[in-house]
Amino acid sequence: MEIILTNWAFFFVLVPLLLYVDLHFFNKNEDRIIGFKHSLILSTWYIAAGLAFGLLIWLEFGQDKALNYYTAYILEKSLSLDNLFVMSVIFSACCIPREYQHRVLIWGIIGVIILRGLMIGLGAAAVRHYTWVLYIFALILIYTGFKLIFMDEEEESDPEEFAKKPLVVFLKKHLPFTPKIYHNHFFAREEREINGAIKTALVATPLFLALVVIEISDVMFAFDSVPAALAITTETFIVYTSNIFAILGLRALYFAVENILNRFGEVKYALSAVLIFIGGKVFYNAYFQDITAITSLFVTLSVLAVGFTFSWVKTRLEDQSKESQE
Repeated sequence: MEIILTNWAFFFVLVPLLLYVDLHFFNKNEDRIIGFKHSLILSTWYIAAGLAFGLLIWLEFGQDKALNYYTAYILEKSLSLDNLFVMSVIFSACCIPREYQHRVLIWGIIGVIILRGLMIGLGAAAVRHYTWVLYIFALILIYTGFKLIFMDEEEESDPEEFAKKPLVVFLKKHLPFTPKIYHNHFFAREEREINGAIKTALVATPLFLALVVIEISDVMFAFDSVPAALAITTETFIVYTSNIFAILGLRALYFAVENILNRFGEVKYALSAVLIFIGGKVFYNAYFQDITAITSLFVTLSVLAVGFTFSWVKTRLEDQSKESQE
């Protein structure tokens, strides 16, 4: 697969254009609360853009490359549910009003685009020069898949417990921090006692704390999602574009599903199965006949569809059971 400079140039022109349309047409007032209908329209916009880009890859590079793109895109989109849970906890722990969450997420996504690029570039380069690295990535996926099955999410979903985490405590201790919200600003000036004198100091607000924690959390999530994409294909262009298109709509998806996140708690079992399958596929392809791109896409879609359906039905039945008892 020969990726020429114009392919990258087109992508890096398209992404800022999508963000421009988002911010200047869908979200002119960045401090207003984004409602369910608005966020659903925005999510559809980004999903349509991601799917359309896959069609361009199909026309440019063929079916297999496009199917690998769609598989990586769908998997990354599903893995991003964990990001949504974490975002919700971070905003609760930092007491960020809903009207300012949009600003934090926009800057967070810009940071993620840069950080993911670095991680994917390093990962792809490592695989090209040292083939055995791909097997390490595969083992990471298999380990993560089994870890998801036994993961206890109660502590992770508790804002009070989250505020006690070493990262949050470290940032609050080493940053000039104020718990006060100053509109939508990441930094503000406050009068503080410095060396026995009252001086005006630049301090970080809870919005900046939330932004930093979201960025660092995404780096941690990338240790799962980047190996997963590289296990599907080692083509840097496919891995990066599928990751970025999945991430671009993450902010809109958050506001669309924030009130029903609890309905997807069982999806982790489907995700664990997909991660184990993709990790195992690397070893299977090394010793047996390669599993085709369309088979990988079919398995990924089927398992995730069953997981989402089961999770939704299970929570609906639990809700009905509670209503009948009341």
